[in-house]
Formats: sequence, C-alpha cells, structure tokens
Amino acid sequence: MFYKIFKVLCRFWFGTILRTRIIGTENIPEDGAFILAANHVSNWDPPFLGTFIDREICYMGKEELFKNPIMAAICRGLYVFPVKRGAADKAAIKTAIKILKDGKCFGIFPEGTRSKTGKLGKAASGVSLIAAMTKAPIIPAAIINTEKIFSKEKFFPRPAVVYGTPIKFSGSTKDKEALENFAQEIMKEIAKLKASAS
Repeated sequence: MFYKIFKVLCRFWFGTILRTRIIGTENIPEDGAFILAANHVSNWDPPFLGTFIDREICYMGKEELFKNPIMAAICRGLYVFPVKRGAADKAAIKTAIKILKDGKCFGIFPEGTRSKTGKLGKAASGVSLIAAMTKAPIIPAAIINTEKIFSKEKFFPRPAVVYGTPIKFSGSTKDKEALENFAQEIMKEIAKLKASAS
C-alpha cells in the first residue's frame, strides 16, 4: 500500500509538475523477471525510474540508510534492501537473485554511485553476474535532467526517461572478461538511449 501511494505522489510530481518525457514503456515486460539498469545522476533517480511503469521495482540501498529506524521502515516499504558498498556483498546479491527468481523486477545503477558530472561512468560487473546467474533480461534505461531539479540552472527542468529494448547475457558466470564486457555494453546502450532523447 505504501509503495502504491508513493508512486501516485511521484506521478503527480514528475508527470504533472515536471512534465517528464517518457519514451519506450512498451519495452517493459508485463510479467516475469527482468533487470532495469539505468545511469545515476541524482537522488531522485530510484523513484523516478519506476514511476511511469506498472511493475514494482526492488532496489539495493546503501546500508547506512537502514541505521535510522524510520528511514529503514520507509526503505522496506519501497522494496529497498541493504547493500554494503565498496565490497562484494554476497547477501545483497543473493537477495537480488531471489527477487528475480520470484519473477519480479530488480532495479540497479551499474555505475554503483551517482555521477557528479552527469557523464556516464564505468559499470561494475555485478550487474552482469546477477544477469548471468538468473538468465533475466536487462532493460537498459536512460535518465535525463534529474540532477537539475531544484538547481540554480533550472529550478523545474523537464526530465526524461527512456526505456530500451531487452538485452541478455549469454556467457558463463566464470568468464570475468565476458562479464566485464557485458557490463560496458549495458552502458553503451544507455548512452545511445540518452543521445536519442537529447
């Protein structure tokens, strides 16, 4: 219930107030597991990415958010689970795999952190590993202009989100080079989507 109420508020904010451009929602599967992978430029990005699709999205969130009981309750209500940053968190990866095995949607920002310049960074291979272990398709997505919300440049910018066509990893979970290459392929697809909407 909390998730649905939050989404309604987000649709009003992003859709009605900021007049977000939404492209490619037809690429979002109506059912079944998939990974939604996007660039990350703002704290607005997690709710923004899922606002305009009908599926519920589960995310990893830095474990520091869960130290405050109120924030922890909010995160869990929004299907966010903790992850330790700076190291391979096996528990978080197992949670992500279970989400996908259950036929749900898992959202991830492959760069691992926000870009302070707005430019795309290098993806970590964790997204490839999760895709390889679950066989779930990846929907690349480009987020545009959310970093400008409430900024001096433009207080109310018009953001955009572009959902791309699914791609799949067909290599081995043990092939580190293939995992790394696929992670960068995801970022290349995001770059193409971003350019298409600019």
